[in-house]
Amino acid sequence: MRTLTRFNRVAAAVAISIGLSSTAMAQVTSSELNGKIVGPQGNPAAGTVVTVTHVPTGAVKTVTVNNGGTFSLRGLRVGGPYTVVINSDEFADQTINDVYLELGESASIERMLEPAAEYENIVVTGSQVSSLSFGQTGPVASFDLSTLQEAPAINRDITDIVRIDPRIYVDEGGSNGIQCVGKNPRFNSLTVDGVRMNDLFGLNSNGYPTERMPFSFDAIAGVSVEIAPFDVIYGGFSACNISAVSKTGTNEVHGTAFYDFGSDSLRGDSLEGDDITLGDYTEKRYGFTVGAPLIKDKLFIFAAYEKLEGANTFDRGAIGSGAINEVALTQDQLETIQTVSQSLYNFDAGTTPLSMPNEDEKLLVKLDWNINDNHRFAFTYNYNDGNNFVESDGDANEFELSSHLYERGAELQTFVGVLYSDWTDKFSTEIRISRTELDNLQRSMYGNGSPGDNDFGEIKILFDMETEDDADDLTVYLGSDDSRQVNQLDWEAISLMFRGNYYFDNGHTLTFGYESDDLDIYNLFVQHSETSIFFESLDDFVNGTNAEIEYGYAYSGELLDRAAEWGFKSHSVYAQDEFYLTDDLKVVAGLRYDWTTTSDRPIENTEFTEKNGYSNTANLDGIGLLQPRVGINYTLSDSTELRGGFGLFSGGNPNVWMTNNYQNTNVLGGEVEGDYANLFDGSVTWVNTEDGVTAGPGYSVPSDLDALMDAGLGENFESNNLDPDFEMPSEWKFSAGVTHITDEDYVFNVDLLVSVAQDQAMIKYLGFDEVGFTDDGYIDYELTGYGSLELTNSDKTVTSYSFTTTMNKSWDNGISVTAGYNYSDAEDVQPMTSSVAFSNYQYRAFTNPNEDVASLSDWNIKHRLTVDFRYVTELIDGYNTIFSAFGVAQSGRPYSEVFSQDDSNAIFGFTPYIDDEAVLPIGVARNSEESPWWTKVDVAIRQDIPAFHKDHTAQVSFVINNFTNLINDDWGVLEEPEFNRVVIGTANPTPRQGDASLWEMRIGVNYRF
Repeated sequence: MRTLTRFNRVAAAVAISIGLSSTAMAQVTSSELNGKIVGPQGNPAAGTVVTVTHVPTGAVKTVTVNNGGTFSLRGLRVGGPYTVVINSDEFADQTINDVYLELGESASIERMLEPAAEYENIVVTGSQVSSLSFGQTGPVASFDLSTLQEAPAINRDITDIVRIDPRIYVDEGGSNGIQCVGKNPRFNSLTVDGVRMNDLFGLNSNGYPTERMPFSFDAIAGVSVEIAPFDVIYGGFSACNISAVSKTGTNEVHGTAFYDFGSDSLRGDSLEGDDITLGDYTEKRYGFTVGAPLIKDKLFIFAAYEKLEGANTFDRGAIGSGAINEVALTQDQLETIQTVSQSLYNFDAGTTPLSMPNEDEKLLVKLDWNINDNHRFAFTYNYNDGNNFVESDGDANEFELSSHLYERGAELQTFVGVLYSDWTDKFSTEIRISRTELDNLQRSMYGNGSPGDNDFGEIKILFDMETEDDADDLTVYLGSDDSRQVNQLDWEAISLMFRGNYYFDNGHTLTFGYESDDLDIYNLFVQHSETSIFFESLDDFVNGTNAEIEYGYAYSGELLDRAAEWGFKSHSVYAQDEFYLTDDLKVVAGLRYDWTTTSDRPIENTEFTEKNGYSNTANLDGIGLLQPRVGINYTLSDSTELRGGFGLFSGGNPNVWMTNNYQNTNVLGGEVEGDYANLFDGSVTWVNTEDGVTAGPGYSVPSDLDALMDAGLGENFESNNLDPDFEMPSEWKFSAGVTHITDEDYVFNVDLLVSVAQDQAMIKYLGFDEVGFTDDGYIDYELTGYGSLELTNSDKTVTSYSFTTTMNKSWDNGISVTAGYNYSDAEDVQPMTSSVAFSNYQYRAFTNPNEDVASLSDWNIKHRLTVDFRYVTELIDGYNTIFSAFGVAQSGRPYSEVFSQDDSNAIFGFTPYIDDEAVLPIGVARNSEESPWWTKVDVAIRQDIPAFHKDHTAQVSFVINNFTNLINDDWGVLEEPEFNRVVIGTANPTPRQGDASLWEMRIGVNYRF
């Protein structure tokens, strides 16, 4: 049998380490406890009764040890403490106090009972037998409540926590998205109490369905991140799976209240010797939690509320403005644009944006019911509503006046009920039903969020710097952003899960289940419905000459006809066996099958069908994937264990990519455009002018473009379709790792992960053939068919590597350290950064726009070192002082040096049409350049102070983001390009990222009772 001391020194060292725990399971809402009970001679102690009591709620579970000497209990609450009583009619009883369980933990207790004649009852503590087991088969990071409460989490977001793991990079210079081992954050899965809260539609680059984390930070009891879990219950992702579980009420009334404050006066005002001008702003956050019994030992409630009253800041300005990044625009030119916009176009273009207020509100309510000893029911309601004001065109060579900003936000509600049942000692089930509703907001600064309500279209003014490579050309934007003129999204998801576990007497555990997600989507997205006007110079804008106007609408004249209304249902079935092949070798092996059903099809475009030989009406119906998984864990000694496994994973492909195919068929609407020598000499007749404004450019549509639209003569622009032979993208993961504990209780982990992606989703342009090569060596194309952007699969097998090592150590003097290093080499075929097919196709770097070539991922961080430091002491007798710090040193984001838009178009002769700087020089790979290294340290100081009651705790806190930059304004500066592409010859290819570079402090108070 396995060594029964396995849980002494080894696991205890893990239990006291911080940040990176050794085991956790995601996409679950509870914890597990299993074990092996034997007699004095090592024989199975069959018939022994094990009683597990959750002390805070009084919930009791009882199980009988089987003939193999094992037992298993699932559906246990996260946390503790638990008391475990081992009651034997033959041997001495044992009681284990103070057992704590992590989220999804499969913790084990292995006890050898003593003769009854020698002992009546043996009492030990959980730390003596370990509250954590090793036992995992793949790389994982788990973060407990103390980490959530002590780490320098200035954003009150799980991103502040999960970044402790060196494999997980948070894009602090951009969307704050979680990027696991160099993968697209859209390929992650996020669950809270078992409900998926990632961006099911795929609109947001941060991976959330909302503007910020969609649940209260103080509601979380634990967080785990699975990189490669080989258990078949995991699905819906191919990068990583992030899971959080909410707190619960107990038999005692407990709660918290907090308030914190930040402002421009608590933020840096210089970078690298340059004085920085920030807009005036204040930010405050406040909230509370409360947990209480409604019926003692029976029914409990927990609630958490949180509110943000904050600000968005912006980092661009004209020359001499003192902005973090000054663009090639003089103050006189800026004033000319503002004056002419008002006097000639009758439109207030706005000012240089500095800061704008935003809000965010969260509420979580949870009921927990101990129905009886064998059944427990939990219900959770979660609400989030928040907004931001953001730039649409924020490249280094772009500048937006405040009228071109837009407001984005989302209102999210989730309802989830979970029933945990122990039908017998051998059979348990979990049934979960949930509903998620999201109402998305994408509103122009001059709109009210209703389709077609914007009064003024978009104006773009090109400042041609007349340099040889156009690298320093600047485009200035005012008016309603073209993608926000008509933009409305709502979706609803209903999910069902049934999972069963059966424990055989021979030690095998069978897990089986069925899951379904039913998603309904409404999306109305029409660009240029209020027109987009382009001027090639400031003089042309001033005079209203040489204008190019784009206009998009519905042929019927009714915008709502352009909406995509569709849905689908994804299904999963799985079965798995977990057993010990030998006393020291645990094996987990199973199969998972995912498939999709839908009856909705895009409207057929007969011209597409005629010219391409197949229809554009393909959908996802019937697409499926069988996913085998095998994981092993081997106990080499009391100090060392080995782990490994392989498995196939799929999921995380945004549904917005499919929505494009329903919306952009070129049947119900399209795009038209025209060139106009003079907008004000009477040569243009303006129509469709909205009430209360003057007819003219921006407020109206040229009559010739309106006539083309009425006649259904829109251009073939952004027609989208699905490849009829589309396969579900998937990724094989192969992992091997080792955990070793030294005699001094240092915990070392080493993990190697190899990922092999197949059938990656990508966009190809249909309708043209390769007819040769240009003199410069580029593919020469000829348009022969119906041009369309097709969502299809890559033919390439793409391999990525990740190597990670971590060290944990805690000392008796109150110091704890977690340190880690990760090397990553992740590749993909297309980065697929956008929600729009045209943008996914264009906004990348290539030598052939239809190429199927593996290159370094946009999200790859080659080297990343992290340190999490804690020190708990008493500077004031009887009151804890907690010092914590997070440090990171990492290599920069990769990027590509490409030709300008004009040069890119010249290379391919506008076939296919290229709307961005995109083309690489021949022989240069995508992402061959690398941004500078970034090093910074965040710190937090928390000091306990006297409270109103002896059992309460009050605390003041100071959290400083980028303390490095506070010490020296040359330090902690993040420099990277906006979108992984820079025009060749750009003077500053890696501009400063202000939000990530400037130090920021928050002062707060927290009260716990």
